[in-house]
Formats: sequence, structure tokens, C-alpha cells
Amino acid sequence: MTSLSVETLAAGAVEPITSAGNGQLGMAVLAGIAVIVLLITKFKLHAFLALTIGSLALGAFAGAPLDKAITSFSTGLGNTVAGVGVLIALGAILGKLLADSGGADQIVDTILAKASGRAMPWAMVLIASIIGLPLFFEVGIVLLIPVVLLVAKRGNYSLMRIGIPALAGLSVMHGLIPPHPGPLVAIDAIDANLGLTLGLGVLVAIPTVIIAGPLFSKYAARWVDIPAPERMIPQRPSEDLERRPGFGATVATVMLPVVLMLAKALVDIVVDDPANGVQRVTDVIGSPLIALLAAVLVGLFTLGRAAGFTKDRLSSTVEKSLAPIAGVLMIVGAGGGFKQTLIDVGVGQMILDFSEDWAIPTLLLAWLIAVAIRLATGSATVATISAAGLVAPLAADMSASHAALLVLAVGAGSLFFSHVNDAGFWLVKEYFGMDVGQTIKTWSVMETIISVVSLGFVLLLSLVL
Repeated sequence: MTSLSVETLAAGAVEPITSAGNGQLGMAVLAGIAVIVLLITKFKLHAFLALTIGSLALGAFAGAPLDKAITSFSTGLGNTVAGVGVLIALGAILGKLLADSGGADQIVDTILAKASGRAMPWAMVLIASIIGLPLFFEVGIVLLIPVVLLVAKRGNYSLMRIGIPALAGLSVMHGLIPPHPGPLVAIDAIDANLGLTLGLGVLVAIPTVIIAGPLFSKYAARWVDIPAPERMIPQRPSEDLERRPGFGATVATVMLPVVLMLAKALVDIVVDDPANGVQRVTDVIGSPLIALLAAVLVGLFTLGRAAGFTKDRLSSTVEKSLAPIAGVLMIVGAGGGFKQTLIDVGVGQMILDFSEDWAIPTLLLAWLIAVAIRLATGSATVATISAAGLVAPLAADMSASHAALLVLAVGAGSLFFSHVNDAGFWLVKEYFGMDVGQTIKTWSVMETIISVVSLGFVLLLSLVL
């Protein structure tokens, strides 16, 4: 795993592929990131290509032989895809089953039937948080925005009062909670415990999503008071189904991997004996691969078969779920290659050397690095991957809980102030029928609140753990 190379490098057991001093390495990092930022923002190059070229540029600026820089990048790409690629694929399958079977609609309709008036923003944030667990952010938006628009129109609610809580729920899940790609890669890079990170992530996510969602939506509705745009209200996605899976079965399927991974983390803390039979069982069923695989296999029956899917349609649903994630996998893999290049040229040791004299807390430093990359590239995933690679050596002597908090600090920074270079910014703008200024006053401010508030809770947890 790549995390092993981080630790051995930090310990001085692995020689960097270049003899450059810290000054040259610092300039090489800035130059490599600048190349990535320029290619993404100015030339609109795909993030996979930008990260690949930026990694090679980093190696060149650091004085590393080209063949060794290529090897570092290829190794990092392969290790990252091997570590998280299957998990991303399983998450995509579960999300597609949830959407196509009508399970997502069932969750939405059941909760909305029991909510009205002042409870509606809280219902929307609950819906988004549950559905956002297995879904990529963009998929969640496409799935939920029609519901937001319908609720706002039929109930005569302010669009922002309903929409902001839904967006907050999706965004918090995307930035802080595995099995989303960013948190998974950061966990792999920092060698954090996945179950512990998930548990602490939920602790941070709950108050964060309340503040950035239902509470902030009161002010957002005052700043931007617009009706739901008629042209953006599409047909509900599951009207062709004869039946839909039950609410309880759907929620149980979505929550199954979360419960299994949290159970593993809890047993690891309470028992702490690798030879114990209970811990050995939970280590297996609570591993991310088995937990997600179990949810997918269960979902084939509780979601697919319950909706009346034939074997052919189930096969088709699984097949269609994998095609859209090709780009995500390549971006994540290239980010892992960039991270490994950072490590192999000696940047990890450079940061360790510098950090000895820094007064800034490690968690705050990780957040600031992620913020800078997020503002420059517009991509939360690129920010998470790059920042995790830069700060990974600082986790070598951390406790398991603080390593998990380091992952969350990076994730929090990756969400800071989405603006015009972020695809999500334009997605929200178009769906809600807003202009750029209105989108900044609502969506961008909401993202910033999520980033700052979640960092605050991460820092608070660091004082007690």
C-alpha cells in the first residue's frame, strides 16, 4: 500500500529519487500544482490529464530522472486504484440500484408524507443525508433536485428554504464520509482507520449539516427569494415501475455497509485483541470491500427484485452503473500518482523538516492546504487527493483517532467556497435558475459554512481524543 511507503520514507528508510534541497523541492511543489491549476482552469483540460502532466512536471522541476518520475506516478496510480477502485465501483452499483428501483423515491415520499411546514427543511436534509451515503454528489443532485423543485412548487415553499438543506446533506456526505472517493483516497494515503474515520465523520457531519442546511437556509431564503423554475421540473424517475421497494428495506440496505464498518471500529476499540473470535469476524465483515459487497448483493434482492427487475434488467443496471465512474476512477488514480510522486521526490520529508518549527497545528495546516487547492482547481476530489499526499507524513506518529481527524480536516478544506471553476457551481446554478451572484450568495456561502464549521468540530474533537 502507498501508506507504507509514506511511513518508511518518513523514517528515512527510503531514499528520494532526487537529491534536490528543500528550497528546490518547495518550488517544485508550487510549480507542479500551478501546472495542474493552469491546465484545469485556463485550458479546460480534463483533471486526469492535468494531474498526469503535473506529476511529471513536479518530477522534472525537482530534478528527478524522467524514468523514475514515470515509475513513481504509475506506482501511485496503480496502488490507489487497487485500494479504492473496487469500493468506488461497488458504491456506484448500489447507488444505481437505489435510483433505478425507485428506492430513493420511496425514501423521499415516505419522509415527505410525514413532514410539513417548519419540518420540511429538516426532512430535506434527512433525505439528502440518507440518499447521499452511497451516491456520488452529481448523481445525488440529479436525483434530488426534481424533488426539491416539486416540493417547493406544490407546497409554496421558498426554493432556498428547501434546496439548501438538500444540497448541504449531499455535500457533507461527499466531503467527509466514505465510501465517497475523496475520503477513501485520503484514508488510504494517511493510513487512517476507515471505521474510526467513518464514526468521527458522522459525529462531525450531524451538527455541520444542521448549521449549513436548515439553519442557514433561513438567511439564504431572504437573500435569494426566487420561485422554482418551471422548465427544470422533470418527470419523476421511476414512474414506469409496477412497484417499489419498501421504505424499511431500502433504508436498511443503504445503511448496511455503514453499520458493518462502524461495528468493526467499535469492536476494535472495545476488544482490541486480534486473536479474539468476535474481532476476527468483524474485521472481515466490517472491511470496506465486504461491507459494500454485502450491501450490493442484498440490494439486488431488496431493491432490484423488489421492484420487479428481471435478471436481464439487474445485469443491465449493474453494467450501466459502471460506465459513468470511469472518469472518476482515472482522476482518483492520477491523484494517487501525483501523491506518490510528491512522496518519492522527498516532499514528505521536507514537510516533516519544516513542520518541526511551525506553530500552526497539523489539522489546521491540512485544512489550509486543501482550501488553497480547492480554490485553485475547483475540484473537491483533486483538493482532497493532493492535500492528503502532502500531509500524509505528518500522520506517522499520530494516534488512530487523530489520523482520522486529519482525513476529516482535509475533507473539510476540500469543500471551501465553490465558485466559477467548480462544475457543481454551474450544476446548482442551472437547476435552480439562479444567476452567478445569487449562486455565490447561497451555494458558495453554504459550502464555506460547511468547510469552516466542520473544521471547528474536528479541532474540538482533537482536544478530547
